[in-house]
Amino acid sequence: MCLILLAWQAHPDYPLVVAANRDEFFSRRTAAADFWEDAPNVLAGRDLEAGGTWLGVTRNGRFAALTNYRDPARNTMGAPSRGELVRRFLIGGQSAEDYLSELESCADRYNGFNLIFGDPDGLWCFSNCGEGEQALAPGVYGLSNHLLDTPWPKVARGKSALNGALQALPNEAPLFALLRDDSIAPDDALPRTGVSLEWERLLSAAFVRSPQYGTRSATVLLRDRSGWVRFIEQGFLPDASPGERREFAFSASGQAIR
Repeated sequence: MCLILLAWQAHPDYPLVVAANRDEFFSRRTAAADFWEDAPNVLAGRDLEAGGTWLGVTRNGRFAALTNYRDPARNTMGAPSRGELVRRFLIGGQSAEDYLSELESCADRYNGFNLIFGDPDGLWCFSNCGEGEQALAPGVYGLSNHLLDTPWPKVARGKSALNGALQALPNEAPLFALLRDDSIAPDDALPRTGVSLEWERLLSAAFVRSPQYGTRSATVLLRDRSGWVRFIEQGFLPDASPGERREFAFSASGQAIR
């Protein structure tokens, strides 16, 4: 993912609300969201080149999502895929606290990342770029390709829009609307992350428009107080027009509908 907006225990009826965009090269082979054949408990899209994923949830309420930390100078060729970190938590049975210990022992093998993960009892954020672990208190959070709540323009705009969209639940349309914000930040508000100014401008939008690299999918995840989960993924084509839309719903009992 390149933008994760999240409300944790901030709505009386929906303890978990996630609105997220995945930006990627359109040439990278990807499977749309579905329950996995080799791990039927997991609902997520899939990177067909490395086998991992960027965001997913399980039938028993485990959730994980990841962003890359943008710093080309720190990237190591041949490092393992960061999507594996999301996959491992989703298919695993360990507690979030135990997974934190696992992350601490292996985090330096990966290029920079931020991982948000947990279950109905709690959420954590872990970064291998300086902040380590953080238990999330109730509130609204934004994460792009720096650290949690770094006030990049699209993070600040997105958090403000998410606060408004929470008032419209269970209508998910305002969540998808904020993910389609393609406004470019002014140059004096851009971060300096080691890429060209042209790329900083392009990536400053919540919804990235480019024929080769852009927003490939937008995902909305809602979990209500009863444990009922809705997962909606809207795909996008290289011309930024909507592609396939997939919707899922399931309860804590594991009964699923498409």
